[in-house]
Amino acid sequence: MSNQDIFNARSSFEVDGKRYHYYSLAALEKAGIGNVSKLPYSVKVLLESVLRQHDGFVITKEHVENLAKWGTSEVKEVDVPFKPSRVILQDFTGVPAVVDLASLRKAMADMGGDPDKINPEKPVDLVIDHSVQVDKYGTPDALNVNMELEFERNAERYQFLSWAQKAFDNYRAVPPATGIVHQVNLEYLANVVHAVENADGEFETFPDSLVGTDSHTTMINGIGVLGWGVGGIEAEAGMLGQPSYFPVPEVVGVKLVGDMPNGATATDLALKVTQVLRSKGVVGKFVEFFGPGVVTLPLADRATVANMAPEYGATCGFFPVDGEALDYMRLTGRTEDHIKVVEAYCKENGLFFDPALEPVYTDVVEINLSEIEANLSGPKRPQDLIPLSEMQKSFKEALTAPAGNQGFGLDKKEIKKEAVVEFANGDQTTMKTGAIAIAAITSCTNTSNPYVLVGAGLVAKKAVELGMEVPKFVKTSLAPGSKVVTGYLRDSALLPYLETLGFNLVGYGCTTCIGNSGPLKPEIEKSVAESDLLVTSVLSGNRNFEGRIHPLVKANYLASPPLVVAYALAGTVDIDLQNDPIGKDKDGNDVFFKDIWPSTAEVNEVVHRVVTPELFLREYQTVFTDNEKWNEIQTNSDPLYTFDEDSTYIANPPFFEGLTPEAGEVAPLNNLRIVGKFGDSVTTDHISPAGAIGKDTPAGKYLREKGVEPRDFNSYGSRRGNHEVMMRGTFANIRIKNQIAPGTEGGFTTYWPTNEVMSIFDACMKYKEQGTGLMVIAGKDYGMGSSVTGLQRVLTY
Repeated sequence: MSNQDIFNARSSFEVDGKRYHYYSLAALEKAGIGNVSKLPYSVKVLLESVLRQHDGFVITKEHVENLAKWGTSEVKEVDVPFKPSRVILQDFTGVPAVVDLASLRKAMADMGGDPDKINPEKPVDLVIDHSVQVDKYGTPDALNVNMELEFERNAERYQFLSWAQKAFDNYRAVPPATGIVHQVNLEYLANVVHAVENADGEFETFPDSLVGTDSHTTMINGIGVLGWGVGGIEAEAGMLGQPSYFPVPEVVGVKLVGDMPNGATATDLALKVTQVLRSKGVVGKFVEFFGPGVVTLPLADRATVANMAPEYGATCGFFPVDGEALDYMRLTGRTEDHIKVVEAYCKENGLFFDPALEPVYTDVVEINLSEIEANLSGPKRPQDLIPLSEMQKSFKEALTAPAGNQGFGLDKKEIKKEAVVEFANGDQTTMKTGAIAIAAITSCTNTSNPYVLVGAGLVAKKAVELGMEVPKFVKTSLAPGSKVVTGYLRDSALLPYLETLGFNLVGYGCTTCIGNSGPLKPEIEKSVAESDLLVTSVLSGNRNFEGRIHPLVKANYLASPPLVVAYALAGTVDIDLQNDPIGKDKDGNDVFFKDIWPSTAEVNEVVHRVVTPELFLREYQTVFTDNEKWNEIQTNSDPLYTFDEDSTYIANPPFFEGLTPEAGEVAPLNNLRIVGKFGDSVTTDHISPAGAIGKDTPAGKYLREKGVEPRDFNSYGSRRGNHEVMMRGTFANIRIKNQIAPGTEGGFTTYWPTNEVMSIFDACMKYKEQGTGLMVIAGKDYGMGSSVTGLQRVLTY
């Protein structure tokens, strides 16, 4: 239906002689509808969306008036119909969404309809970033070797995505080995404000907004673009022009005051915000940052904080558009003409940040930036903050604390355990409890931030100049979020120092953060497994849930990239990093943390010198065509995809079988059996893991039956386009504990008719044969995490 301007809100402004139209929020307040000028900026974006897209049917007058009266007693319990301006996908969760569209086309054709009518109405960008694994590391050829293996493993998936790019309108794919979805979105895809020419040759302006099939879609809120992660079904609805519905949100204002101290990083701030807001309780709420401290934060730091919204539980962590956002647009190569439109629009429509203005919020939390200190989070959850000064103490306490979110339940004697590693070349090394098996500079959260990446490079430079080395049992890797990162690390001459310490470029993608850390050296895996040694990882990621990073690494700590390098040099988390010697220099003298840690001024000098618009323009000018291996993929542009019945990657899902034009009846839920009873903090990683597939798991057995060798299993995430694998991966996390299968660890349950313990998948199939419905019981924070698509789908099959 066409949009209806029943509020007479359509207005216009002029920039450089061009006229731009928009829907004025102030017009509502002038008409006596709400105190719009005092609304949170994020609510204003929602209000603009329903005002502009009001059609009297899907979006009604009541929806507009209800949002305009946000924060008052007049607000009704009416869901917000939100139609984002675009949709963004990544390949793990995006493949099943595109598979559904292909399947829907087939169903349309089976009913005698035109399959070409199934097309995204809103622009869709799919960034292929989740599939690269760290097989090779610590060598100059690691990037090329890992990319070769990535294309070899994912040939069928990539062929499918290439077909989709040709077959669907409004759909683009950013090729593998380009960058991480959220960084590419921030640096290149986001318009901040759209200026679209209509049929009459006039320009319509409105805020950029989006939903994405990745929880860290929230990163884009750092530049004033409202967006968050959704499940595949909601994303598909968004692609087809349908709204997402959610209750009118509460908005918690986070007032930032003070200035960041010397040496503190955006990661330290993000982890502190996560701790504070998890404690506050912001699940299902919007968070919006305001106050004088906001203007002191570089855009990259804001994006780091916004990225972690899923970890602090919020729908989004919003920073309004301001001068810093405009400067970032200039830095990243957006045109000056467009930046002028963004500024004019935001100022005209009350969306430009005013630090002196304090909107009305549901609640307010204050964070003093001057109190931020170096910290980590772990060993199993990102909200469990540990000041660097207390890290050693915290680790030792976790070893013997009761098994749970913050403990491992080990005997005190385990603290002194050692394991000898004998390498094939005859070398030996000793690993102790707390030894760092993986040190990874990884993830969208941090690799989008030049300040922490340059900081890591400066730590490496100082360490190399002192003659320090990383212990050989530490697997080191550098996986930037875009090629821009490699550019400024090279231009600053810092990359060679990182490479000397083993932080060679391993790929452009999520890698270790999503669980694609790859194997440890066989000798290390053998020693750790046989001795049951508790080893650790330190990574600049956003998630450290149980079983996510590597099956043999039980304690995982999130930290800033420079801290990752420092801990890699130490080789253990069982150290007082700020006071104990980290290692020796070339003359045998002790080296301390203060000897290698850069000042804020040192970092800023390098960033301002080497991070330039020319760098962004150079790297993004061929973003869709730069990967030759992607360009060589042979596929057709037929409207219908030919599903291969023998494929273990792409399969036609059962959702649309027997589809009719009329809606079916909703079945009642009666006589359900409990298949799982879990405690608190059961994450999407527990429910639908993305990492390695074990050969003796239900999914592993299925793949072997299909003739797939274990070396070719790839990961659960890469096979989400096949519902048969996804079903068998449900609750397959190796660390999950089902309370109705006591004494077990992993995806097991008790099958009640025989009281037999078996895999959850096998029990579900038995119940399905009997027509018995199932239910899962779990504690608070059930379903937190990233794989919302997996959570929705696997519990539906």
